[in-house]
Amino acid sequence: MKIAIVTDAWSPQVNGVVTTLQCTAAALRALGHEVRVFSSQGHRTIPCPTYPEIRLALWPGKRFAAELGAFAPDSIHVATEGPLGMAAARYCTARRLAFTTSYHTQFPQYVRKRLPIPVALTYALLRRHHSQARRTLVATEHQRRELVAHGFPNVVLWSRGVDTELFRPRDREHLAHARPIFAYLGRVAVEKNIAAFLDLDLPGTKVVIGDGPDRHELESCYSSAVFLGFRFGVELAQALSSADVLVFPSRTDTFGLVLLEAMACGTPVAAYPVTGPIDVVAPGVTGVLDDDLGKAALAALALDREGCRREASAWTWERASAQFFGQLVRARDGRDLAGRTAVTAGR
Repeated sequence: MKIAIVTDAWSPQVNGVVTTLQCTAAALRALGHEVRVFSSQGHRTIPCPTYPEIRLALWPGKRFAAELGAFAPDSIHVATEGPLGMAAARYCTARRLAFTTSYHTQFPQYVRKRLPIPVALTYALLRRHHSQARRTLVATEHQRRELVAHGFPNVVLWSRGVDTELFRPRDREHLAHARPIFAYLGRVAVEKNIAAFLDLDLPGTKVVIGDGPDRHELESCYSSAVFLGFRFGVELAQALSSADVLVFPSRTDTFGLVLLEAMACGTPVAAYPVTGPIDVVAPGVTGVLDDDLGKAALAALALDREGCRREASAWTWERASAQFFGQLVRARDGRDLAGRTAVTAGR
């Protein structure tokens, strides 16, 4: 099958959306499918307001339409809600083509933290976009229920995986800091709630792995914490293996791939009991969920690292990508959520 994936988030950006799409595309290609990713690369771009590291395509519609038409895909998946994603939805709707979307990011909450825009207004705009699709794919059951409660139709599950060859237990001396080492991994941005982690009264060392628009401010406010910046590949796996606990302070993530990456390295997780951690963490086995994040971090120190690795091994990109492909096929064939063939126009 020829599959088009349209995304405003792509390399060199470093985030869960990019990782998910890269791993999914690789898994589908390994199965013999032809996958093309349509991103902002090659388009004129502008920096995203308040997050200049992200470049957004400027008026991409005409060029995108020509490129997508030339590719002639069997299935179209619109992964993001930026300029390219919106252009793709318009293209498909105008031609009565079936397509799917995915909801990776809690934009209403993220936007509200940066700008005085009501959450209800952002939800309304997103609902209008996703309602054009045959299916909207989300990573967890809790996220599915939340979108349904906000009036989103046809919301289905598409889980995630982890590369257990890369993310595996390694030498634990890579981080030479006082133990216990409590680590955060991810974008250093306001929506990640990193200050809640850095404010905790914990023994040992707090380490921040990653970068982003708020790094300079946090680094100046929390001089006792160690800010490593980005780490990739084996270096990242070594850092995660060296940590005693991964502390995940976000309350707005839809999944949290870093949870699986830490667990696969044998490192337990401390997090709030919210969407993402609730669906990924096995309480008392791979992590501790508590509204008192400091209490969760200390309790997670006692968990078995082998148990974390064992549980994470069940999350594979092959299985997640098969789920993704199945939803594309059902949408293309016009099947409703019960699997019955619906009478609809387009593919």
